[in-house]
Amino acid sequence: MWEIVGQSKVVSLLQHSLEKQATAHAYLLVGPRHVGKMTLARDLAKALNCTAAEPPCGECDSCQKIARGKHADVQVIGLGSNDNGTAETRSQAEISIEQIRELQHSANLPPFEGKHKAFIIDQAELLSHEAANCLLKTLEEPSPRVVFLLMTTNEKLLPATVISRCQRLELSPLTATEVETALTTRWGTVPDKARLLARLCHGCLGWAITANGDDSLLQDRTNQLEKLLGIIDADNEGRFDHASQLATQFTQNRDGFPRVIELWLDWWRDLLLIKVDRTDLVTNVDLLDNLTSRAQDYTLHQIRRVIDSIQTTRDQLKQNVNPRLALEVLMLSIPEKEAVKNG
Repeated sequence: MWEIVGQSKVVSLLQHSLEKQATAHAYLLVGPRHVGKMTLARDLAKALNCTAAEPPCGECDSCQKIARGKHADVQVIGLGSNDNGTAETRSQAEISIEQIRELQHSANLPPFEGKHKAFIIDQAELLSHEAANCLLKTLEEPSPRVVFLLMTTNEKLLPATVISRCQRLELSPLTATEVETALTTRWGTVPDKARLLARLCHGCLGWAITANGDDSLLQDRTNQLEKLLGIIDADNEGRFDHASQLATQFTQNRDGFPRVIELWLDWWRDLLLIKVDRTDLVTNVDLLDNLTSRAQDYTLHQIRRVIDSIQTTRDQLKQNVNPRLALEVLMLSIPEKEAVKNG
């Protein structure tokens, strides 16, 4: 049984390749964070090593070991482990050439307990230049019974030569209905919470599953939204102070900061949807009353201008601009209460 939810076209393609014994030696799994790339990679590793008549069964010893991350022939390479299998320091910013050399050595050995070896490279866009070139040599001369699964959220950061050696599989975000159904039927989530998580995750089921079991994620969202509302109600001095705090937060945690920006976009987009009578598409469904009340304070033009400013700021932060300056400009785009009442 394939554990991946949705992605029917990709699963169908892989299933057909397995039946024809014509799987590629390397795949590039492309899609946003938490969309299911790791789940799909493990599913394929299971299918290649499954002992049942219709793989992946999910129940045989091989499938169970892979699910637990204990199969000797299935390895995950990324920032979380080095060539010795021990934890890397948090300062590691690239997948090193040493890790890829260790992969090469292992790939040249026959499978230890299964039928195929599978090497899953998480965040392949973080391969160092030397590591990418080293991996390319292995992809050009693949060993038999070895499959490489490269996962990325941004394939543009990978060398074209590496991409050309892989079969590309794109995973698309699920619909809110698909996520909601999966949460209630497979994870036993209560309906109201499932509905909220299905909207908040934007089609990335992995985040919804994590948030379902970790209330701190929803609490963090609540805290961030409270800060957002505080900014809306603050004067320019208060907004600039907060811009300084956000710039520091961005510098300390660039990976986590996009979530803050997305929360802002969701809020203002919800206000826009309410203004055009499309409450059925609102993301923050648990805050509908608050949104409806606040939507009366703004014109469509004002809301659209703020949304454009948030999107511009998001793009600028990806391009390594001065974060404090970019965030201060964003603060100036938010209408002040007095301007709203008089406008």
